[in-house]
Amino acid sequence: MTAFKTVIASAFALLLAASMAAAQQPPVRIRATIESVDGQMLTVKGRDGAMMKVKVADTAPVNEVVKASLSDIKEGSYLAITAMPQPDGSQKAIAILIFPQGVHPPEGFNPWDYSPNSTMTNATVADEVTGVDGTTLNVKYKDGEKKIVVPPNAEIVTTQKAAVAALKAGQRIFVFAAKSQPDGTLEAPAVAFGDYGVWR
Repeated sequence: MTAFKTVIASAFALLLAASMAAAQQPPVRIRATIESVDGQMLTVKGRDGAMMKVKVADTAPVNEVVKASLSDIKEGSYLAITAMPQPDGSQKAIAILIFPQGVHPPEGFNPWDYSPNSTMTNATVADEVTGVDGTTLNVKYKDGEKKIVVPPNAEIVTTQKAAVAALKAGQRIFVFAAKSQPDGTLEAPAVAFGDYGVWR
């Protein structure tokens, strides 16, 4: 192979490797406060102080996170529960998101990045019991079930549909899986915003 062909082949290999690396970049989870809004482009400050440019995708749903109460949780409610594991094997809820009817993200039990050792359970309420320390929810998902202790200080929220125009400076946002773009920005396939329970 000539030197010229070798250079071309090497350049092609590098471009291919870069493309594959970009395609394999893991999604980015964003917890941030909006600094400014320019159309669908948000300038935000992460809770760690990092500045980011986040473009809301054209078809991205925008949802406002609003307060709910324990009485809104019924048998059959589908929940996302941020919690901490307890010595007895139960999970102590930090925050609970009640999904609107018909909204059903993948269910399961996984580690979460809210704080060290925190967990996320997406599951359906089987039943609930009121006890001395609060309420206990028994929830079920495809591969198992969990006992969730809900203390009085747990944040309980739900969502309501909104639009990009509702996003304003000073609001907190949460993006579950933003995609890194070649220009260094992030694209949000969905955005949740609000003043309560957003970063859990």
